[in-house]
Amino acid sequence: MTEYTVEFVGTGETIAVSDTETILSRCIEEGVAQEYSCRVGMCLACSAEIVEGEVTQPAARGLTDEEAEEYALTCMARPQSDLVLDRGEYPPSIEDDAGAMESENEAAAADD
Repeated sequence: MTEYTVEFVGTGETIAVSDTETILSRCIEEGVAQEYSCRVGMCLACSAEIVEGEVTQPAARGLTDEEAEEYALTCMARPQSDLVLDRGEYPPSIEDDAGAMESENEAAAADD
């Protein structure tokens, strides 16, 4: 078992996470506020952009292969090196979905 340092951009928070545990589970144990919902790699609530480092996250079904190279789902991600993560940054697929929903809501409001 190897431990890695995980630093969160802009918060001053740093935790030690072993390669056998998820980043989210360590956040919960350490009292670090990390958003999450489903805890099974689908909802993307726990997304963080990988600024530096590498993770393994084979069960992160909510991400495309390309997104999984740049974003971590902290509920599934296990560190493979020291990491710098930017929490609250979401992959393009979720941003695209949010933009589409906003456009639909605006169109529906205009019809009323």
